[in-house]
Amino acid sequence: GSVTTADIPRSARHRAVFAGIALLLACALAALGIWQLERREWKHALIAAVEQRIHAGPVEAPGPDQWPGLSAKKDAYRRVTASGRFRYDRETLVRAVTDLGSGYWVMTPFETKDFTVLVNRGFVPPEKRDSQSRTAGNPPGKIAITGLLRVTEPGGGFLRHNDPAKDRWYSRDIAAIATARGIARPAPYFIDADASPNTGGYPVGGLTVVRFPDNHMVYALTWFGLALLACWGAWYSWRVPAAGRPGSA
Repeated sequence: GSVTTADIPRSARHRAVFAGIALLLACALAALGIWQLERREWKHALIAAVEQRIHAGPVEAPGPDQWPGLSAKKDAYRRVTASGRFRYDRETLVRAVTDLGSGYWVMTPFETKDFTVLVNRGFVPPEKRDSQSRTAGNPPGKIAITGLLRVTEPGGGFLRHNDPAKDRWYSRDIAAIATARGIARPAPYFIDADASPNTGGYPVGGLTVVRFPDNHMVYALTWFGLALLACWGAWYSWRVPAAGRPGSA
């Protein structure tokens, strides 16, 4: 007659269920490993694109007609240039940690003929927080600037939220800063100024860190290793009866 589930010993059924679960787990872990390899390929393409943008000649900073098409994927870290005037009376200090130590980024509105863009003029230490201590570094009149196009950083930093009411800033949130400073026609990006020195030494520009973590191969190998371990568990539970396992009575 036909074999029913009741005819299969309970221990064998348990081993089959465990083996099936282990195989499903192995498939899921292998899929995670493949995903990490795909992420690695994407990351390498991104790094290559950013390197090309950083070393390319500067282009005109995107105006309002180009803003709808801007994206971090294709525009971040592009070298741009703009002509206009700084509004030093509306600068914003954003907390920063750099190779020069802890301090602030000096975010200053830069008015062009068509729009205003926030420019990260560079780093200042705490003792240079007061704008009156570095007026020598504020070029007057119309000037040209060059730097890297950066995307907005909404919200705040790690475990710290921007507090516009108290003028405490932990990230370069363009919309929030523009609202707090009453900036008209703000660009949806900011510019990291290049290393051109300012009179008096501050702010210190050109400190943009272009570094992308690339641990995807390590993660992929970890997932594949766990998948193999799950496969071994499935084989062991299916092929080796409980009575034949080490330590069984």
